[in-house]
Amino acid sequence: MKLNYARTLLIGFAFMSISAFWQLYDSIIPKILTYSFGVEPTARGVIMAMDNVLALVLLPLFGVLSDRCSTKLGKRTPFILFGTAGAIAAMMTMSLAADRVNFIMFIVALGLALVAMGTYRSPAVALMPDLTPPALRSKANAIINLMGALGGVYTLGFISLLVKEGGSYIPIFACVAGLMAVSVLILTLTVNERKIRRKLEAEGVRFDELPQSETGDSEAQTDKKLPRDVKRSLWLLLISVFLWFTAYNAVTSAYSVYAQEIWGLTGGSFASGMMVAMIAAVVAFVPIGYLSTIFGRKKVILVGIVLIAVAFGGMIFVKSYSGLVYVLLVTVGAGWASINVNSYPMVVQMGRAGDIGKYTGIYYTFSMAAQIITPILSGWFIEMLGYKALFPYAFLFSVAAFAVFCFVKHGDSRPPKPASLLENFDSEND
Repeated sequence: MKLNYARTLLIGFAFMSISAFWQLYDSIIPKILTYSFGVEPTARGVIMAMDNVLALVLLPLFGVLSDRCSTKLGKRTPFILFGTAGAIAAMMTMSLAADRVNFIMFIVALGLALVAMGTYRSPAVALMPDLTPPALRSKANAIINLMGALGGVYTLGFISLLVKEGGSYIPIFACVAGLMAVSVLILTLTVNERKIRRKLEAEGVRFDELPQSETGDSEAQTDKKLPRDVKRSLWLLLISVFLWFTAYNAVTSAYSVYAQEIWGLTGGSFASGMMVAMIAAVVAFVPIGYLSTIFGRKKVILVGIVLIAVAFGGMIFVKSYSGLVYVLLVTVGAGWASINVNSYPMVVQMGRAGDIGKYTGIYYTFSMAAQIITPILSGWFIEMLGYKALFPYAFLFSVAAFAVFCFVKHGDSRPPKPASLLENFDSEND
């Protein structure tokens, strides 16, 4: 069976909406907190971790709730619709509060936006494996991540154009809110969950039978307990997820301020480098999805961890903004794409069939736990040692992620290799 690329792209609009928001959050909220409200790095880290504290509860909860939901729109779409609407209303209030320098109003609106995002993130991510044959999920996840990266590029592009020192934040928030609304509208009008699921099942797709592992054993579990060796690999994978998110999110949550403090980049000028990294990820996602079917998920992830470790290590020695920054950020983009395309499908591969929402929530629990700790911990190091501590911190956690991930032994499903590269781009339209 071939991947339906057109359908996967349409499903990816949900992730485009999410990624556009989080790129805005990571890039602009630290600047607002630092330069509009005068918040210090450690306290800023605490505020930046709010979303992840909420996510520890909301993502598993709404993942499970969406597993059990049954409506005319499907299991996931209602959560996506209402969550997006709430997030848009709250984020526009945030922009108004930032312009008026009203800290209380800003924090309340920020909290509401984060709650709204937490209600639909797991359902949106679970939509892809719901509607994709198990053997094709790495390839499909590459497309989903590509759509997410395009959302990030969109946000960074408008940040570079609209964010000026001392200017209004309303235009950039409005542009991102507009993309979120359009993306979810397209998804709702074009992706009928129940119809697609029935069609796939009629074609013989078995969603309760995941593909063979690299050891030849099916890892789909229909009983309530995972085998001990699979459970051990799952825990090691989740710890690795925690470690590489600890490294990566430390950089993304402090980069905009780091660029101003160390390299003197003001306004939205920092966004150009991040946009280059995101474009590198966009270019890399589909080839990485293909390479994963040849070499396996584990090897591709290991290469990705090496790439981000090399890039973060290299940044330690960059004293001024130059072309080298772009080279290193491209390396980060390619490395992060290699990790993201494969890590989530590995978790689903080792989980129990029929509980995709639950295991999506578990995956996000570990990634969000990292993102709770790392803004605070890295903020403390920055406050004690200065902003030059940022990249050594990220490098060390990248190395730790590599060391732990080497011991993961399951979840490395490799679908049959296509007869030609062009076959990867074949799709069947409904």
